[in-house]
Order: sequence, then C-alpha cells, then structure tokens
Amino acid sequence: MAKIGFEIIGTGHYVPGAPVTNHDLARVMSTSDEWIYQRSGIRQRHFAPDGTGPSDLAFEASKRAIEAAGIAAKDIDYILFATMTPDYVFPGSGALLGAKLGIPGVAALDIRQQCAAMLFGLQMIDGLIQTGAAKTILFVGAEAHAGFMPWEDWSVLDPNSAREASPEDRARADKHRNLAVLFGDGAGALIFRATDRDAGLRGLKLHSDGRSAELLYVPGGGFRARPYWRADSYENQEHVPRMDGRELFRFAVTKLPQTARALCEQQGVKLDEIDWFLAHQANKRINDYIRDQLGVPSEKLPSNIDRFGNTSAGTLPILIDEQMRAGNLKRGQLSMVLALGAGIHWGCAFFRF
Repeated sequence: MAKIGFEIIGTGHYVPGAPVTNHDLARVMSTSDEWIYQRSGIRQRHFAPDGTGPSDLAFEASKRAIEAAGIAAKDIDYILFATMTPDYVFPGSGALLGAKLGIPGVAALDIRQQCAAMLFGLQMIDGLIQTGAAKTILFVGAEAHAGFMPWEDWSVLDPNSAREASPEDRARADKHRNLAVLFGDGAGALIFRATDRDAGLRGLKLHSDGRSAELLYVPGGGFRARPYWRADSYENQEHVPRMDGRELFRFAVTKLPQTARALCEQQGVKLDEIDWFLAHQANKRINDYIRDQLGVPSEKLPSNIDRFGNTSAGTLPILIDEQMRAGNLKRGQLSMVLALGAGIHWGCAFFRF
C-alpha cells in the first residue's frame, strides 16, 4: 500500500503589539543593542499584553492560515497545539483554540517539546494521516513568554517614556539578563492536508535526554512541591526560567550537526541535494555555527530571529509562513528541519513541500 503524503495548504503567523527593541530593554536592565545583537542576532521582539495568552495569539495566526488555505474552520478535523507557556497549568491550550475557532468537538492535542515541538508534531501528523484518523490538521506553535520576564514595571518599555526602572527592579532583572533578552512572543499556524502526491515527512530522527533537563527549566510551579506554588515563590523569582546558555550552545552545535549527518546517511541524501535548511530560531550564533559545520550556503538557511527573537514553539511555523508567502518554498522542494529545545529534545526531519 502506497504511503499517503501530506502537504501544507495554508500558513499564518501573528505577533502582538509594537516591537520592543534592544534599546527599550536597556531601560529595564543593564544591557545594550550591541551586547544583545552580538550574542544572539536579535534586534527586537514582541510581548503579549497582560490578559493575552498563547491561545489568543494562536487564534489570530490560525485565522490567517485558514484564509490562506481557502477553507473553513469546520474543515479542520484535528488540532495540534505546541507551547511551553500555556494559558493555564491545565487544561491545555488546544481545546481553547478550538472553541475560539468555532469548532468545539474537534480533537485537540497539546504537546510539550518546547522549541523542538514541530519535529515531534510532524511525526504525529504523519501518523494521524497514515492511519486515516485525520485528513486536515491544524498545527500551531504559540508562546507568551512575557509572563516569565524578570521585571515588574512594563510601562518603562514604552519607547515614548523617558522613565527607567528603579535600581531595585533593575537589579532583579539583571540576574536573568542572559535569558530575558532572547525570548519574544508570537504564534505560527500551519494547515496540513493528506495528498496523493510525493509530499510530507520523508525521514526523521528524534532524541530526548532528561539528564540535561536543568540546562533550561522553570524551578517554580512544579507538582513535586506541596503546594505547587508557595508564598515566597514569586519573591524568589522561581517563575523565571534558569538557563545554562554555555552548555546549551555546546549541546546544540554538537548534537544537531551529528543528527543531520545521520539522517542524511539513513535516507541516502547528500547535503547539497537539500533545498532548504529550516532551523529553530534560538540564537543566530548557533545557526551560523551549524551552517558552517554542515557546509550549507547562507542563502539556504533563512533567518528572522533579528525581528522576533526566540518564540520557542512558534519559531519554525512563523519562519515557514514567511518563506511560503515570499514564494521561496515551492512544491517538490526538499527541506531539512532542525531544532533543539528544553527537555532536552532535539532532532532533524526531511519534509518535501
């Protein structure tokens, strides 16, 4: 029996509010545009306003994807929602999105592989389509990282304001400066549909290693504690992730090239036969290093981290939406998707458009 393919029929993305530049961040912590850009390639990012969650961002991105696909929301028969910053501890955000789209009753599954979520999502989409469980699947990656930022007075970020953070607030924010400058908020939505042409997942290697979980994790709010959120948790900034950036960098630039080469060998594909390398947008230095290791021409590895920062599960769908709308990703082209996220989860996939 021939393998059923699946293709992307619509894409969309959404970022909230006006961009927050590196210069703006310098008013809430001790940093500068030069310091941030040299270390990450980021110039600006967006933050969700208070009261806006990832399902709200996903709703806007999904509407754009549905319009681009030329379908109605009711044509979607499965939702996959990837986020590490859910609206609630529980329930997941997928069901909330389905209700906002006016399709209650459609199955919604939340996945938690953080920045690597799309790779795991592609495997699940392939399985759903191969088994006939679904034909038209909405995949969304959406994040509202604003909730874990280490400053309190958000009005200081207003570019029209001359105010700066108090010395106490600045000192608190400075403790997490290396992490806080990297993340931004946004959502990307992709609609996949079963097809009889040669398209879809064409090879995959996934890995997880919980031994390195504390390279990037949130110490507070876990259910090992009773209660799971204590009175002093906020004061101790336990809602802010802890990150070992040096070790994460080393992990990424070692494991991703290894996995990419292993996937090529497994599938009998040469690196120069791949049309596009679509990499998670965590840090431009990481992607530049991986590109150099693999000998990939810069024009084959698109980047948008300078405008969005790291939107975690949102980065790859946002990048694909931009590349699709620019006309760069064409039918029949072979792409390699690469990502590493907290967990640690990582991997590479071949996807034929």
